[in-house]
Amino acid sequence: MLHALDRLDGELSIMLVDDAVIQTLNASYRGKDKPTDVLSFAMGEGEFGDVNPAILGDVVISVPTAVRQAKRAKREVFDEVTFLLAHGLLHLLGFDHETDEQDREMKKETRRLMKAALDTRPVRVQR
Repeated sequence: MLHALDRLDGELSIMLVDDAVIQTLNASYRGKDKPTDVLSFAMGEGEFGDVNPAILGDVVISVPTAVRQAKRAKREVFDEVTFLLAHGLLHLLGFDHETDEQDREMKKETRRLMKAALDTRPVRVQR
């Protein structure tokens, strides 16, 4: 995904957590006391956001929520987590979906990043 964004110097942390952890973070940082699928914490924002532009931030993904969403969408959990990572990464880079135009652009970029990531996925050999 970083290659597709021309951000090979980019650094981010990815945390895979359960619903309880993401609910605590969601309540603390967004004031929403419920689990969510993905949270992004951009390092490029705020008073010291320009200290190191290569450090993008943190993406936190709830695996149990991803599993539920994958079942509903009838897709692989790996693909759902990849989608959430792409979505979270775009938030780190300043993308948002507040307006219809922003939402269209974010969905387009999410699809592009997913394709880039999934096209490089190792092929599983059946034995």
